[in-house]
Amino acid sequence: MRFSICLRFSRAASIVINLARIMATVSAVSIDKVPFEEKELFVPDAQELKEVLSSGLKKNFEQVSVDFVECPDLSQEPFNLASSGLCGSPTILEYGGAPFLLPLVQRDKLYDLDEICQKVSRARNISQYLVVGAGAGPFPLLGTNCEGVFNLKRNADGTIVSKSHVALVNAKLECERRNIPASDTRSALLGNVYLSEGKRGKILRIHCKNRTGPNNFITQIRETLANHFVEKDIGLGGAFLLKSGKAHQHVMQDFSKTPINTEEQLNSWLKFYDMSAPLVAVGTLVTGEMDMDLRLQHFHSFSSSHWAGHYHYDTTPEAAEYEAYFGIGERIFRIDKPEVTHKFGRD
Repeated sequence: MRFSICLRFSRAASIVINLARIMATVSAVSIDKVPFEEKELFVPDAQELKEVLSSGLKKNFEQVSVDFVECPDLSQEPFNLASSGLCGSPTILEYGGAPFLLPLVQRDKLYDLDEICQKVSRARNISQYLVVGAGAGPFPLLGTNCEGVFNLKRNADGTIVSKSHVALVNAKLECERRNIPASDTRSALLGNVYLSEGKRGKILRIHCKNRTGPNNFITQIRETLANHFVEKDIGLGGAFLLKSGKAHQHVMQDFSKTPINTEEQLNSWLKFYDMSAPLVAVGTLVTGEMDMDLRLQHFHSFSSSHWAGHYHYDTTPEAAEYEAYFGIGERIFRIDKPEVTHKFGRD
């Protein structure tokens, strides 16, 4: 009897180990075999951009400051980016999309973010890059679905510096943040990331405090730009810090075994948490879809504690304080746009 139990345990352990090995070696989509689109973005005059954003943000926040400044060293606390700056060939990237997750997951849509960024870097004629942004995490690494908070640098010599994270829902339905090793540069299903040479230079800084309106920080920026620069396609990317208060954020559970076809079903599957500041969020926003089926805004945040997830809005408006550093995209690349699409699951 004891031998039988031990044998069953041994077989079960062997299955788990073999499954983990298989999952760890799941290959990524060949980037040369999926659609690649590229378009130019509109870069507004700096003074006009400052005035437009200042006016628009004051409709939603009590205190607002917008300026172009010398980029601080963002590799230091509290931002902890993989490179010191966000300047040099600023580029917006989107790969995959929500239709690869919903209504049911397409597990073959696994991308190598480094491979994507190398291809874009060659097109932009740059030898090194910093990429930051939001997407689905590398589920083969953990054996479960997860959120990706991407913060990755490739040096000119080919070495990778990763300060990326994943957020997952554990067996107790708690949020867990884990680091992604530099050896794994995969991202599943979808992503919205900002690529640059990671250099210091003049950068857009936005500081807002005490939210008085209904929009979240990113939505107010995006709608302000879209309402003023009509029929102009603008893209921003980078990082913002929620200095104080809390933010309503979600983390995906493991892949649903039943189809998710509505926002209501989606929100029942996602796990929502009020996460405490300080939170550093990375991602992108664009003012229109540009006939490319783009996601208009997407930011994921992380903290030094166990928190990480998809940013929705702050839940303590009187305590909300944001400090953001954004690059203004010159070009946008759309990689592997879904042939069959839908519009839910993009909040």
